[in-house]
Amino acid sequence: MRTDVESIKDDWLTDNAIAFWQEYLEREDLQAFPKASIVLLRPSMSFMLMQSPDPLSLKEALPNFSTTTHVFLPINDNADVTAAEGGSHWSLLLVSVIDGVAFHYDSMSASNDREARGTTMKMEQLLGKRLRFIPMHDSPQQENGSDCGVFVCVLMKHLLLKRLLRADASRKISMSMKDAHINARDGRKQMLKVIEERKEEGERRRSRSHSPYRPHSAQSKSPPRIGAEQEEETKH
Repeated sequence: MRTDVESIKDDWLTDNAIAFWQEYLEREDLQAFPKASIVLLRPSMSFMLMQSPDPLSLKEALPNFSTTTHVFLPINDNADVTAAEGGSHWSLLLVSVIDGVAFHYDSMSASNDREARGTTMKMEQLLGKRLRFIPMHDSPQQENGSDCGVFVCVLMKHLLLKRLLRADASRKISMSMKDAHINARDGRKQMLKVIEERKEEGERRRSRSHSPYRPHSAQSKSPPRIGAEQEEETKH
């Protein structure tokens, strides 16, 4: 765990660090939308899917996507299946199942383009439908060689909250991140703050015999549909 926390402080994020962030988003955000059918696939599952010659053989290990509307997949460029925590770059693939589109957000130009396209093809086999692959050329770009995982985490939260969960479901939305700015340092601070809050929460739970109060879930919303203008935006 210490290695995972250290990676959040000032290094390339580990699989566990990204998985922790996904669990946090599921608990703090997705839980408030019980009717949302959005999957945050863990890095290990995404990697297994990317490397598998037969994606259909993984059905029992993967979530049931039959009613899923969107899937977030962290993409890693590790080509060695025997190397734990391998690879050198993270990017984010967002599959809109209901729209038949796969958006790829890469903070280092098109470094993970091959891996993202390959994973999209594997998702097509699992879903039994074609997916149009759209490389998001206007994705925010990192300024060093270690912030890619932080960009994935920050983008995931923004797209989940601002574009899918809390958007107006009656209107089509754009998935472009044009003009968006990501401060990786602030992103790391936020992740570390969440860890500290979880530690304090655990201490409070141990000091009491009953579970802490949890607020009632907010009213759920249907996911918005992706706008046709998205295709035009990605051509430029």
